[in-house]
Amino acid sequence: MTGNQKTILFILIGYLLINAIVGIVYSRRQSSENAMSSEKKFFIGGRGMNGLLLAMTTMATYTSVSSFVSGPGAAGLTYGYAQVWIAAVQIPVTFLVLGVLGNKLALVSRRSGAVTVVGYLKARYKSDALVIITSLLMVAFCTAQMIGQFTGGATLIASITGLGHVSSLLIFGTVVIIYTAFGGFMAVAVTDTIQGIVMCIGTFLFIFFVLKAGGGLSGIDAGLAANLPDVYDNLTAVYTPGSLLSFWVLVGFGTLGLPQTAVRAMGFKNTKSLHSAMWIGAVTCSFIIVGMHLAGCWAGALVDTADLPTSDYFVPYIVQQIMPTGIAGIFLAAPMAAVMSTADSLLILAAATIVKDLWRTYVVKDDPKKIESYNRNIQMVSTLLTIAFGILVMVLTLNPPDIIFFLNLFAFGGLECTFLWPLIGGLFWKKGTKQAAVASSVGAVATYIFCYYKVSVTGINAVIWGLLAGGILYFLVGHLTGKDGLDPDIIEKCF
Repeated sequence: MTGNQKTILFILIGYLLINAIVGIVYSRRQSSENAMSSEKKFFIGGRGMNGLLLAMTTMATYTSVSSFVSGPGAAGLTYGYAQVWIAAVQIPVTFLVLGVLGNKLALVSRRSGAVTVVGYLKARYKSDALVIITSLLMVAFCTAQMIGQFTGGATLIASITGLGHVSSLLIFGTVVIIYTAFGGFMAVAVTDTIQGIVMCIGTFLFIFFVLKAGGGLSGIDAGLAANLPDVYDNLTAVYTPGSLLSFWVLVGFGTLGLPQTAVRAMGFKNTKSLHSAMWIGAVTCSFIIVGMHLAGCWAGALVDTADLPTSDYFVPYIVQQIMPTGIAGIFLAAPMAAVMSTADSLLILAAATIVKDLWRTYVVKDDPKKIESYNRNIQMVSTLLTIAFGILVMVLTLNPPDIIFFLNLFAFGGLECTFLWPLIGGLFWKKGTKQAAVASSVGAVATYIFCYYKVSVTGINAVIWGLLAGGILYFLVGHLTGKDGLDPDIIEKCF
């Protein structure tokens, strides 16, 4: 390991440790000031997020290793401005999720006492089958997405320090697991806020140094003509209309069904916090997504990168070529932040699903003694389960996928197919029944997986067919089974 690599590694480890310490300390302080149950504190942060925390944790949870490493790498190495074009659809995601789900989901979750998305579905549909199905699918797809995030964190550390994959994975995974397990939701939210700020700083640094190294836009244009001769012609040719439609659904409209972002709408303090978060999140998300992909495309003009194994190595490689060592270390904390903020949110989501939605509902049930034991031990059990689940993901990441981008999008699509129609339909359509929700979730995921491996129609991603099947099943079955109206208790709590 060279001196420069040691310096960058020192900066990254320092950044990781600061996140862990701040997250745990802030979480413990908030916990001591909040009278809510340990369950609500650990899984939803006592519903006390202000506008800045809500905006940053929603934005940071959504942006991931794909936003900072894989996507910009694909723009600079292969696709040019076409990758920037399709990435732009992600600009309004934070505004869309909080605007559509915000007030409604917050009110319903407070009335019903739900602290997870599956908990909301249980209150809305009163279906054990739906709870079990969505919980198992959530854990499965969250695991797949976490493998992508842990791989991204390890790849980032390995590519800039020369450490092996296993050592890099241990450094990244250990820190994320510790502050998530011991700090809970508020540790995740406050570290997401730090990470969101770091991501904005990192994006600015990347744009600035790429422009400086390329000699301004005119120099970059000449470099792109040599390294990516089809950079302009590819704008509409690389992605077919079917591919564009798929991407816009997958990372646009479909994000309304992502439980890791939807749960944020259950944890804010008041309406003022929600409104502030909507515009803060939209501005920061726009700057990071467009800025990173645009600068990634421009960076394709700077050097010959033919020897890089995949596009995941492009951004770390370029940064070390164009930035002073100390600044490179600061910048590389930004993609590390993007990876961490998604990984920690998925980790606590999976733990909440197992502890609250499965164990509490089907093991503890209504037994007074078991409830007393559950309330007394919830913090310890949640911490231990989070650690165990994190270790499992690390083990599964020992043999990582080649390109993180595709694994991340596959898990994205699976979560959207599982939750979108039961969640959106449940909030806004009174005829949505438990039969409709089960049929939609199972049918959408089955169609998605089948089409993912077996069907290819003009570049249309399987998520289109999955969501289409899920929507048809939800509204058709709802019309057939919802003639008698909903349970009065559901009406009272959910409408």
